[in-house]
Amino acid sequence: MDRLNKKEYEKYADKKIPKPTYFKNIFWAFVVGGLICTIGQLIRNWLFSRGLNEKQVAAGTSITLVFIGSFLTGIGVYDRLGKVAGAGSAVPITGFANSIVSPAMEHKREGYIFGVAAKMFIIAGPVLVYGVGSSILVGIVYLLFGGGR
Repeated sequence: MDRLNKKEYEKYADKKIPKPTYFKNIFWAFVVGGLICTIGQLIRNWLFSRGLNEKQVAAGTSITLVFIGSFLTGIGVYDRLGKVAGAGSAVPITGFANSIVSPAMEHKREGYIFGVAAKMFIIAGPVLVYGVGSSILVGIVYLLFGGGR
């Protein structure tokens, strides 16, 4: 009798568990991520058409995408986009801008120094520390084992 109740409960639980919509999630991640990358490519092409060199174009494209991501986060659009797009909105540069601006906005009521400035790097800080630290280690290994000779 106990096994029957267990099976009935499993059937009941299976009916109540929300079924993931993998295809829809993948579709929107692809569409939104692709749209962000397309916008980045359009910015890049426009900067090249203005006669800028490769370094200037790379810097200008990055700065523009960070500004757009930060601005859209500031007015609340990027978070709504993230709910629809999921991983597609985490395209590296705009997602990184969002990860810096979101905590800063949450803690704005605590003031500009102890709120915004202190909380700005809650999520992005570990990423920056890991990136800088690992690049230093790779540089040392490269220097010591023949790459710098």
